[in-house]
Amino acid sequence: MNKAQLIDNIRQKKSFLCVGLDTDLKKIPQHLLSEEDPLFAFNKAIIDATAPYCVAYKPNLAFYECFGLPGWIAFEKTVKYIKDNYPDQFIIADAKRGDIGNTSAMYARCFFEEMDIDALTVAPYMGEDSVTPFLQYEGKWVILLALTSNKGSHDFQLTESANGERLFEKVLRTSGNWAGDDQMMYVVGATQGALFADIRRVAPDNFLLVPGVGAQGGSLQDVCQYGMTDTCGLLVNSSRGIIYADNTPDFAKVAGEKAHELQTEMAAELAKRGI
Repeated sequence: MNKAQLIDNIRQKKSFLCVGLDTDLKKIPQHLLSEEDPLFAFNKAIIDATAPYCVAYKPNLAFYECFGLPGWIAFEKTVKYIKDNYPDQFIIADAKRGDIGNTSAMYARCFFEEMDIDALTVAPYMGEDSVTPFLQYEGKWVILLALTSNKGSHDFQLTESANGERLFEKVLRTSGNWAGDDQMMYVVGATQGALFADIRRVAPDNFLLVPGVGAQGGSLQDVCQYGMTDTCGLLVNSSRGIIYADNTPDFAKVAGEKAHELQTEMAAELAKRGI
């Protein structure tokens, strides 16, 4: 999915919602544990309930890899289900990969060739040669960690160099030379508030993947005020606030309602800006 297609989908659905599939067997409704594949059974129900209200799904690999082969099978089945039944959805593998060049090349091959996923989260710490292998695939996206939503993000990401440039700004500026805004997105946590304005000064046109709205306390209104562009430029992720909103047999219905509530708020934000 290219940038124009993603923007068109946002306009058509009046939504820039990404649903995070952080599927934890300890949190899903207990009646699903009798299913042959509880992870996939939960994901399938959530996807069917939320697909009308979102434009992207983001499975977090940690929640699948921890179960070994059965977890990987559930992840692959989830990706295939989305692609087969909801081909307009943008699929992000939240894997935070990044290593020396030949290792990154194999990670890229895994997610972009073998699994044909649209986008992958990548850690920038090891520099250009650890990121460029992911940029060799036409139509695929790198989502680089820039300014995250966790408390510890301030330990390093706001560190200033001698010229006053903060580390997250250096990541944005330097990586902007590796790929354009049609291939590079950035992770920016919703809890960063007004810092979105600083992000936009360095990366005015890139899409931002924004976790942290809802359970982590981020404000959708602040994100839109400081981070939205004239073509939206945002994918706002919600995981726990949607998928674990209910723990009864009605869990999927409630998840759909929560997704619809967020989509309604997003439609209003888009309308304010004529998108």
